[in-house]
Amino acid sequence: MATAAIGGSHLVASTQAGAKFGWQLALLIFLVNVFKYPFFRASVSYTISTQQTLQQGYMSMGKGYLLTAFLLNCIAAVVNSAALLMFAASLLGYFVPVALPMPVLCAIILTASLVILIAGHFSALNNVAKIIMAALVVATLSATAMAWYQGPVAPADYQAPSPWNMATIGFLVVTMGWMPAPIEISGITSLWLKQQCQNEKVTAKSALFDFNLGYMTTMLLALVFLALGALVLNGSGETLAAGGIGFSHQLVSLYASTIGEWSRYLIAVIAFLCIFGSSITVYDGYSRALAEGFSLLKGQPEASNSQFVRWLLVVSVVSFGIILFFKSALLAMLGFAMTLAFMTTPMFAWLNHKLVNTAAIKTELKGGLGLRVVSYLGLIYLFGFLALFIIWKWVL
Repeated sequence: MATAAIGGSHLVASTQAGAKFGWQLALLIFLVNVFKYPFFRASVSYTISTQQTLQQGYMSMGKGYLLTAFLLNCIAAVVNSAALLMFAASLLGYFVPVALPMPVLCAIILTASLVILIAGHFSALNNVAKIIMAALVVATLSATAMAWYQGPVAPADYQAPSPWNMATIGFLVVTMGWMPAPIEISGITSLWLKQQCQNEKVTAKSALFDFNLGYMTTMLLALVFLALGALVLNGSGETLAAGGIGFSHQLVSLYASTIGEWSRYLIAVIAFLCIFGSSITVYDGYSRALAEGFSLLKGQPEASNSQFVRWLLVVSVVSFGIILFFKSALLAMLGFAMTLAFMTTPMFAWLNHKLVNTAAIKTELKGGLGLRVVSYLGLIYLFGFLALFIIWKWVL
């Protein structure tokens, strides 16, 4: 989950938030992580307690619940996969000596991803991804510490614009959409966790510890990326590029300007491998979730590997078609994906909330009154902000 989360939401949304508004959105980013926590935790609570995935749980509540989740997943799968694919391709373009069109770079990344997944080498890549993720964390913490020591680049009398007005509602929604990840990732985490339980002994305590450690790490890193944007870009007069290649150069320069020029290509490699790993993780996870959901709707208990491959190819073709529509506009593509994720988030949150409150959850995984309060507040927050966004977008 952490590998899937630390991608567009952190490197793009958090950094943009800091670059545009300084520290003003730190509380918003913190709150959206807190309010989404119970709905992500549902994947651990339900799967460990019942040895079933969340989608199997939706089916136990009624076919309509699973059908709703499946249809939303169909949309999220192709859009979110396309966004991360374009991001990975834009970082690949940093190393290519000739200017290749974005669709060509995306085709290279997508082909490599399909080869890795269909050949069954995902587990090996997953282990490497953990090392790459650790390197990115160290590099980001180092860059932020150095930027803090050097002080903000903004002049002493600089006043960042306020984000607290109706004109910025769209940007706030983009910032929260993938923070820390789309909630449907909980269903994918549930599927992976069930498979892990079949291969090794997983206790409720160890599963919850792993989940909490990963979740808290992603939340803190979101704030660190915001700090990096606030210290290095806010008030600098530099505008973030909308194109993929231009943005990838700015992102790498963000680190090089603080750590040192010597680190430029090292950071570029780390960032590329991180997003490449996230892209493969998302293609794998969404395709498995769609294969499982479709099988359950047809009355089959499990999806076969051939069904997974077919869904993987469908998601790949449709997501590549979306990239052809957006061409090289990376920030527009990511913004579209994050906005769509935020609009579907309340429904997935409600599904997970209803499931864990009706299922037989182990005592050590139930949580206390505090968790239930946060869960209800999260639903109010997510549905309330969605209503505000709809009013802003289509009524006012």
